[in-house]
Amino acid sequence: MTRRPETLLVMAGDTMRLQFGDAELARLRATARLAEPLCTDELASAAVRARLAEVEVLLTSWGCPPLDAAVLRAAPKLRAVLHAAGSVRDHVGDAVFDRGLLVTTAADANAEPVAQYTLGAVLWAFKKVPFLAADARTFRDDWRYRESRGELSGRDRTVVLVGFSRVGRRVAELIGLLELARVLVVDPVVDPVLIRAAGAEPIGLAEALPQADVLSLHAPSLPETRRLIGAAELAALPPGAVLVNTARGALVDTTALEHACVTAGLHAVLDVTEPEPLPAGSPLYDLPNVLLTPHVAGSLGSETRRMSAAAIEELERYAAGLPPLAPVTRQALAVQA
Repeated sequence: MTRRPETLLVMAGDTMRLQFGDAELARLRATARLAEPLCTDELASAAVRARLAEVEVLLTSWGCPPLDAAVLRAAPKLRAVLHAAGSVRDHVGDAVFDRGLLVTTAADANAEPVAQYTLGAVLWAFKKVPFLAADARTFRDDWRYRESRGELSGRDRTVVLVGFSRVGRRVAELIGLLELARVLVVDPVVDPVLIRAAGAEPIGLAEALPQADVLSLHAPSLPETRRLIGAAELAALPPGAVLVNTARGALVDTTALEHACVTAGLHAVLDVTEPEPLPAGSPLYDLPNVLLTPHVAGSLGSETRRMSAAAIEELERYAAGLPPLAPVTRQALAVQA
């Protein structure tokens, strides 16, 4: 018989209202025992500490405070931390893994809208759509301005993916399904066999950059990936190349990017930047060869319910004694977002 583990939601109040509607709460109540408070964004008050003393599962999302040693001491029955969002890095650390707790993530669900945004950016990048749209505001007399943007074709192009993450893998799959372009993948951590199985080719960064019609970033933000794409890397891209960043702004040297876009005419589609948002005086705001969006590629609005469903499914599996679908280990977290 399936158990009903005592469960507490830990996230910001607005996140809870966004991700857990009537359908999600009904599904939770059918799987777990819930009490008051049902949800909290802090773990220090007396009322919450009383709940922690009985809780077996924390279902977390955006706004969850760090699960440090003091929190874990207050939760002696805690066995699982099931995250209804992507990265667990902000609230899960060594103390959680030292306790041997199960940790899961809904990052696969969050990867889908990011991959869809990226696919759209790649398709538009082939024909320079956002940049020609910006040009149209200035050049209104005729269409000869389109000749200034280089090759405007979706045939025989090369897309370089830096990072074979959940998103990078999904982007490679989508491009392969459409038979759009050759896909090269730069990821020294992933087994090349897995990259080839997805229809892509493993390659080093230096070798890949001169071949990139589109350079799309999907690596995690780690000390070793900070400013992975700097002045030398941007200069190695061929004329007319498009940089797409839906991962983390810290992967790119912003000063070098501004210089390349201003002086070398580099094209860029940026959903993330460093800092975020950019300072009001950044030249990237005013360039027709740059498209800026306010970090919208990831799950927003109703898309977040896909992550809720993934976390609830993990809870259902835990209650039934089944293995998790998307566990997070200490080792994996060291190389993931």
